[in-house]
Amino acid sequence: MADSNFVDYVKIYCRSGKGGRGSMHLRHVKYQPNGGPDGGDGGNGGSIYLRGNHNYWTLLHLKYQRHIHAEHGGNGGRDKCHGTNGKDVYIDVPCGTVVYNAETGKYICDVTYDKQEVLLLKGGRGGLGNFQFRTSTNQAPRYAQPGEPMEELTIIMELKLLADVGLVGFPNAGKSTLLSTLSSARPKIANYPFTTLEPSLGIVAYHDHKSFVMADIPGIIEGASSGKGLGLRFLRHIERNSLLLFMVPGDTDDIKHEYEVLLNELQQFNPEMLDKHRVLAITKSDLLDDELIEMLRETLPEDLPVVFISSVTGLGLNELKDVLWRELNSESNKLQEITAEDTLVHRDKDMRIFAEEMQAEDADFDDIEFVEEDEIEDLDDYEYEVEEGE
Repeated sequence: MADSNFVDYVKIYCRSGKGGRGSMHLRHVKYQPNGGPDGGDGGNGGSIYLRGNHNYWTLLHLKYQRHIHAEHGGNGGRDKCHGTNGKDVYIDVPCGTVVYNAETGKYICDVTYDKQEVLLLKGGRGGLGNFQFRTSTNQAPRYAQPGEPMEELTIIMELKLLADVGLVGFPNAGKSTLLSTLSSARPKIANYPFTTLEPSLGIVAYHDHKSFVMADIPGIIEGASSGKGLGLRFLRHIERNSLLLFMVPGDTDDIKHEYEVLLNELQQFNPEMLDKHRVLAITKSDLLDDELIEMLRETLPEDLPVVFISSVTGLGLNELKDVLWRELNSESNKLQEITAEDTLVHRDKDMRIFAEEMQAEDADFDDIEFVEEDEIEDLDDYEYEVEEGE
C-alpha cells in the first residue's frame, strides 16, 4: 500500500494565525506637545479553509504535508499604522472528503462539490491600539489590546468516492472484470483473493451519450465490518453511492446465503446502507445452462432485480446496464437523494475502530493482518480463472 498513489486517509495538524497586538504609542514631535495617542491596530491572523477541487481524486498531495500553519497578524505601529493581516490558507481536497477531529472522532465538516469553501480554523483578531481608546476624559490612554490567540486542531481526512453504482461482492466475484469490460478503467485482475487493493472508478457509457459512474472496492469477506480483510478500510467508499450492485458467482453453492452475508456486513458497518436501491448480478453465468438459470431464479431474493451476466462472453451486460439505468433514475431513488441532501446525518467515528485505522495508516501494507484462507469457507469457489489478455 505504501507504493500506491491512491491515498484516502490522512492525518494533519492545522494551526491558524494569531492576531497581532495593538500598539501603545504617544505622539511626541516638535511643535505638537499634545500629540496624543497614535498606536495602530494589530492585523488579523490567517484562517484555514477547506476547498473542494474536482481536479484532485485522492489525498496524495497531503500525505506528506502533515503540518499546515497560517500566517500570524502583524503588530500595530506608530502613526496609526495597522498591522498586516496574515494570509489565509486554502487546503484543496477532492470532492467527497469528510473531516473528523483526530482526538475525539467528532464529525467536523464535509466537502461535496467543486469550489466549496469551508472554514476550518478562524484566525485570531488583531488587538486595538491605544488610539482606539481615547476619550474626552482619558485623552492619553497608556494601554492597548493583545491579539487573539491562534486555534489549533489535529484532523483526520477521509475520502469517500462519489459514484452512482457501487460494486459489492466477495473476493474474485468478478467486480474488476466487470468494471474493465463496461468502462475504460483497467484495474488489476488475477485469480487470487484481494487482487484489488484500492478502489477504482469507471465511467459506463449508455444510450444517447448518457453515462454513469461505477466504483469497484476491494472484496468484502464475512467479518469485514469488524476489521477483517480490507473491508474496514474501504467500506466507506460505497456509503455515497446511489445504487449498490451485489455480485455473486453463479457457481456458488448458496447464492442467497452469500447475498445475505454481504448485506449483513453493510448493515453492521452502516445501517443506513440498507435504504439504498440494490441490484443482484449473478456473475460467471457462462458456466450455467438455461435450465439451471431458471432453477436458480426460484431460490433468489424477490425484493430486488436479478441479472445473470458474464463479463467474459458479454452475456446479460446490456440488460444489466438497462436495469442499473432504470434503478438510478427511478422516482423513489431521486426522492431518496433529495431527502438525503436535506437531512444528511453524519456519524461520529467509533473510537475503537478509529484507533485501528490510525495504526493502519502509519503501518506498511505488509503489516496489515489479513484473514487466513481457512477462515473463508470454500475459497476455491471465489477463484475464477482469467483468460489471457484480460
